[in-house]
Amino acid sequence: MPTKLKINEKLVRSATPKAGRDYQIFDSDIAGFAIRIYRSGSRAFTMDYRINGRQRRYRIGPWPEWTVAAARERAKELRRQIDADIDPHCARDQQRTAPTVSDMVDRYIEEHLPRLAPRSQADQISMMRKMVEPAWGTRLVTEISKRDVALLLDEVAKGRARPHKKKPNNRARKLQGAKPTPIRANRLGQALRKMFNLSIEWEWRSDNPAQKFHQRTENSRERFLCFEEIERLAAALDIAEDQRGAAIIRMCMLTGARVGEVRTARFEDFNLEFGSWSKPAATTKQRKIHRIPISNDAAKLVRQQRLIVPKGSPWLFPGDTPGQPVQEIRRFWIRMQRAAQIEGVRIHDLRHTFASLLVSGGASLEMIGRLLGHTQMTTTQRYAHLMDTPLREGVNAVASIFSARPKLVHSSDKTPRTA
Repeated sequence: MPTKLKINEKLVRSATPKAGRDYQIFDSDIAGFAIRIYRSGSRAFTMDYRINGRQRRYRIGPWPEWTVAAARERAKELRRQIDADIDPHCARDQQRTAPTVSDMVDRYIEEHLPRLAPRSQADQISMMRKMVEPAWGTRLVTEISKRDVALLLDEVAKGRARPHKKKPNNRARKLQGAKPTPIRANRLGQALRKMFNLSIEWEWRSDNPAQKFHQRTENSRERFLCFEEIERLAAALDIAEDQRGAAIIRMCMLTGARVGEVRTARFEDFNLEFGSWSKPAATTKQRKIHRIPISNDAAKLVRQQRLIVPKGSPWLFPGDTPGQPVQEIRRFWIRMQRAAQIEGVRIHDLRHTFASLLVSGGASLEMIGRLLGHTQMTTTQRYAHLMDTPLREGVNAVASIFSARPKLVHSSDKTPRTA
């Protein structure tokens, strides 16, 4: 019969190893709980049990790394699992093979991100590799809670200090203070929500801890060029040294297209006979073919480019690398900002200006959404307030009618006659 005693620290410490064999001292309180004395002199807590007719032994941990009190609590947990017909060995094996957050990130990047635009792919990969994996990488997918998501997004929203180049010399750098990045936290939260939704489809967990994350307030930037600014920009483009960059900006102004769509435009996308531009799905944000009408000035610009671009090049604006379109015009745009005195204006603001001019011309929100390629009406709603202008003119017209009529004198306002 196995020896059964009340296992305590004194008993474990005083137990002597036996030459040539290992032996166990079983606890008198918890069935199967024992201290195993090895012939080498080391000691470890174990749990012996029988499940499904099979005798098994589970190693809890070594002494003194595990105290008797900690081992006893673990033994009670194991005993409850065994009584519920759960094999602790199977549970441990499942935990070892359970997917971690790094596994989830890898699968998300491999299976979902290829469906997004290249820029969105790069942005989300950066967030996953630099923000999510360092914080959660080794943790199991099932361990992430709503609180974990909230803490991570709070940390991202606070921002981080970045090296600031104070002088042209790269060695002369000073750390800037942390700049809050609430919008970045929102974008990360949206990516996490999608990733955990996919993990439910993959049967890696049953709920989504990022489903209702706290969204920070976002104030949409609305910058529209006035007519005077448009004239200054047009004049700066006319005298610009880089007329290829100037043509790209003109095309953005004439069509309201995104600069990426303009840079990667091909001659075959334009039908000058019918005055239309069919943007391929690979270049649009909505990942769908987007066909829009173009003005005579835009068609004229395309014809001019055909005369300038070397024969055989499919690109409307070929880049310096053979076979590739223009990659970026950021530096050119900075020069145009200074020349036109519109510092702080983004190229994307030309798209907003295009929409505002459409509104002033009487275009409906539905028409603007189709021209800009919006898939959701809520995106176009940002221009709704601009429609107040014709309404205000109508209100002023009504007010002018009343103001033009002679005022009637009320009987009570008449001054009494004196005798």
